[in-house]
Amino acid sequence: MPTNFTVVPVKDGRKSREDEDVDDNNVFREEDEDAPFPGDGMPKESSPFINNTDHDKGNLYDGKNMALFEEEMDSNPMVSSLLNKLANYTNLTQGVKEHEEADDDEGSAKTKKPVKSPALGTLIGVYLPCLQNILGVILFLRLTWIVGTAGIMESLAIVVMTCSCTMLTAISMSAIATNGVVPAGGSYYMISRSLGPEFGGAVGLCFYLGTTFAGSMYILGTIEILLTYIVPSAAIFKAEKKEDEAEALLNNMRVYGTCCLTLMSLVVFVGVKYVNKLALVFLACVILSILAIYAGVIKTAFEPPDFPICLLGNRTLQNHNFDQCLKTMEVDNVTVTTKLWSLFCDSPDLNATCNEYFTLNNVTVIQGIPGLTSGVIRDNIWGDYGPNGMLVENKHQASEPAADTSQDIYMPYVANDITTFFTLLVGIYFPSVTGIMAGSNRSGDLRDAQKSIPIGTIMAIATTTFIYISSVILFGACIEGVVLRDKFGDSVKGNLVIGILAWPSPWVIVIGSFFSCCGAGLQSLTGAPRLLQAIARDGIVPFLQVFGHGKANGEPTWALLLTGGICEIGILIASLDAVAPILSMFFLMCYLFVNLACALQTLLRTPNWRPRFKFYHWALSFLGASLCLSLMFISSWYYALVAMLIAGCIYKYIEYRGAEKEWGDGINGLSLNAARYALIRLEEAPPHTKNWRPQMLLLLNLDSDHAVKHPRLLSFCTQLKAGKGLTIVGSVLEGTYMTKEAEVKKAEQNIKSSMTTERTKGFCHVVASSNLRDGFSHLIQTAGLGGMKHNTVLMAWPGTWKQSNDPVSWKNFIETVRETTAAHQALLVAKNVDSFPTNADRLGQGTIDVWWVVHDGGLLMLLPFLLRQHKVWRKCKMRIFTVANMDDNSIQMKKDLQMFLYHLRLDAEVEVVEMHDSDISAFTYEKTLVMEQRSQMLKQMQLSRTEREREAQLIHDRNTASHAALNDKADAGPDRVHMTWTKDKFLTERNRNRAEASMGVRDIFNMKPEWESLNQSNVRRMHTAVKLNEVVVNKSQGAHLVLLNMPGPPKNRGGDENYMEFLEVLLEGLNRVLLVRGGGREVITIYS
Repeated sequence: MPTNFTVVPVKDGRKSREDEDVDDNNVFREEDEDAPFPGDGMPKESSPFINNTDHDKGNLYDGKNMALFEEEMDSNPMVSSLLNKLANYTNLTQGVKEHEEADDDEGSAKTKKPVKSPALGTLIGVYLPCLQNILGVILFLRLTWIVGTAGIMESLAIVVMTCSCTMLTAISMSAIATNGVVPAGGSYYMISRSLGPEFGGAVGLCFYLGTTFAGSMYILGTIEILLTYIVPSAAIFKAEKKEDEAEALLNNMRVYGTCCLTLMSLVVFVGVKYVNKLALVFLACVILSILAIYAGVIKTAFEPPDFPICLLGNRTLQNHNFDQCLKTMEVDNVTVTTKLWSLFCDSPDLNATCNEYFTLNNVTVIQGIPGLTSGVIRDNIWGDYGPNGMLVENKHQASEPAADTSQDIYMPYVANDITTFFTLLVGIYFPSVTGIMAGSNRSGDLRDAQKSIPIGTIMAIATTTFIYISSVILFGACIEGVVLRDKFGDSVKGNLVIGILAWPSPWVIVIGSFFSCCGAGLQSLTGAPRLLQAIARDGIVPFLQVFGHGKANGEPTWALLLTGGICEIGILIASLDAVAPILSMFFLMCYLFVNLACALQTLLRTPNWRPRFKFYHWALSFLGASLCLSLMFISSWYYALVAMLIAGCIYKYIEYRGAEKEWGDGINGLSLNAARYALIRLEEAPPHTKNWRPQMLLLLNLDSDHAVKHPRLLSFCTQLKAGKGLTIVGSVLEGTYMTKEAEVKKAEQNIKSSMTTERTKGFCHVVASSNLRDGFSHLIQTAGLGGMKHNTVLMAWPGTWKQSNDPVSWKNFIETVRETTAAHQALLVAKNVDSFPTNADRLGQGTIDVWWVVHDGGLLMLLPFLLRQHKVWRKCKMRIFTVANMDDNSIQMKKDLQMFLYHLRLDAEVEVVEMHDSDISAFTYEKTLVMEQRSQMLKQMQLSRTEREREAQLIHDRNTASHAALNDKADAGPDRVHMTWTKDKFLTERNRNRAEASMGVRDIFNMKPEWESLNQSNVRRMHTAVKLNEVVVNKSQGAHLVLLNMPGPPKNRGGDENYMEFLEVLLEGLNRVLLVRGGGREVITIYS
């Protein structure tokens, strides 16, 4: 639907016309200044869509009429400025023209040439380049042989399959190319920006390798035409025997091909402008050759050319060394033998010993080109495949078979040089339909790329498809089958088979195909280095960066050297039939991902996916991708696997080592959609017990520089998770987000850096909150999304809670314990976390001890198993201790526990520890007394800072007597809560309490009254902590890690400070301890 715009002029007296002219002239200057650096690989940064408004601030927005928006004008341009830049934006012509201008500028005056607007239309810019790249060496050298070998029907199937593949790819490519401006880079740019840097780099390099091997194929075609059809006498290696001819030809191809490659590389290095200027000449050669073929076909209808074929029996003979197809002839009434006789007999005498088949069969002559009306098309409908060395025979001729066929390979018969089968022909033929990217590669030179690329490319494919289909039918209708199967034209005196059909002379085709192959080879050597340079400058493949450099004019010298080296590999293979399937793989891989990119963007309905080309559909793209994949495996399954392996290795390398790029590609969109779908599915039901694993929320403390205070906590998380499941690393900064925004971002960067160092895979989330308690509460409540929420909280034990005058730290800790319990989440608390092993450590023989006091859902059992999956803990053995009371049968408990572990498939030693009822010791009473006195002291320290300062000043002013009275009042007993404490008094009291604790055992009777005043509930709890600690220390002091049930905090918040003391006593004397509190559900099961 068209969109109407209305432009409303707004006058401003302060803005002069001269200022506007200045601003208009500065548009190009700004683009030059903002040009991307070499290696940046992001052409979008020089686009007018980016708000580059540095010089506009003082000019474009200096008005009163838009004062309401003046706060935003520093970052957002006015529409008039944006449209002004769009109107003056030019996408510089790329590739050859840039280098031509740079070459022309060398040695001349340093004057800047005005940038010309791209002016190429559809015909010159897209249609003809595609036509030239598609039609080429396979058409002239192999199509007749393919028709003869596969037959007309199967040849049509090959043409239809391959052309359908390229047509579907062209439709997908047209959609991508018309979805916005495609800068220099063509197909590589389209794929990489649609599928991301990993796929873009992998497919870009495959496309580069395909283009490079295409250069090898064209050079081999050039040399084959030169040595077989133009100057056969120029061969360096000559075969003495017939069986050596194939090897001699390959060696000649290697020598001449290397020389030709060197010469072409020098031409490209010296100046590609010559290649560009000769492009029309090469194109004219192709068109004239095709017209000559059609003219020859028409001529055969009423005057077939005279090209006799000599058959011995039904076998085709190589017509090189004899002139007459006769065994003997009459000369002056005397019967004499011919040259043909000498080829099959040991002497020219009539009584000579001859080959058995030669003796049994007569020679006959048939026409190589019977003509369009001869009906030979019926004989060529079906194929004639065979092994290497199979003789080319005419099935309709009579033949007497010989008993001995061992000498046939030495006779001058026309034979297959390779084993032929349908899939091989597909691989050899496919390069003849490649070249459809030629138009998109010139997108920067086109006047209207979004209009020209679809029309020109699709018309070129339609034209070439018609040429190929008509050629298959016409070749089969005009040429004898044995001639079609004669790959090198040996039966027609070494002429090019397609040449003998042409009018007015076979040399039209020979010369035309020779120059066509030369031009195609030069263009491959010109385009491939620039493609490699574009990939290198994108910076996505680090080891390729050296190939992004070149001469002063940008000519990719290093890339040309690498291209020449890879091209030489194809030359050394030396066989056109062996090189063609290789480049088919790489081009098919490229086309496969073009189709996938279009299908992906269409299905995801990305907001930016708005192609002007409307005749596409995701089903067509998927069909094209499927056809590409099928053709890869049809052509050569092992080449297909190698190509996919190369692409996969490049993909993983870029993913592991490549630069981070955000191109808004479709893979990110696919990941988002897949994640959304998975999250919605996960929301439906909680995970089954069999699938339960700890999804961690890691609560970190930061120091004053916002660095991670306990990085070993991240290491432990990595060891516990082994990269599986969800990990969210969170922290809290005190303050508001408006004032702490910069600090929050810095903290996130520091945490991400620590996560990278400790190899922790997960997400980082730092929040700013008015106080730490609320911040951690928000994290516990809101971290995660949908079904991907944490179920376990991991944090460090507040080791300095006793030394801190401020009770907030341990109160926050206890509130966190309560909140995780209320949220039905598991809690892991690591004590002495800084002594935990790093990821580089390897713990030797030792144990992980589990103290199973209460059942928590099986988390205590699961954690050691998960830890032992990591190489740090792999050598540690697992021991499980459980506590038996006096009325428990400890022997039966041990048996039951061993059976339970057997069903859980866990290997662990089991030990049942009996805790006998005993009297509460004096040490327990003293611990409880010290704890309660300390609690009383901390209550008094909760006065505000100003009150404490005022009290301290009053104390300083009073005399010694009043000070002593104040001390007496403080010692009156725990029921008095209005004591005044100073820091000095606090330290004195703490030392006194320690002294009392040490002498408590010796002075039991004197302390008895104080014991009776203690809270008996606290005494019982302290007794449990002391006794359990004694047992754990006795059994597990040397363990690498101790896992212990974490008792819950009291329901009455008045005893919070006592709870911390209980835990401290419980863990005393142990090095690495992990307190575990279950989430209220079973996390381990005996069932499969």
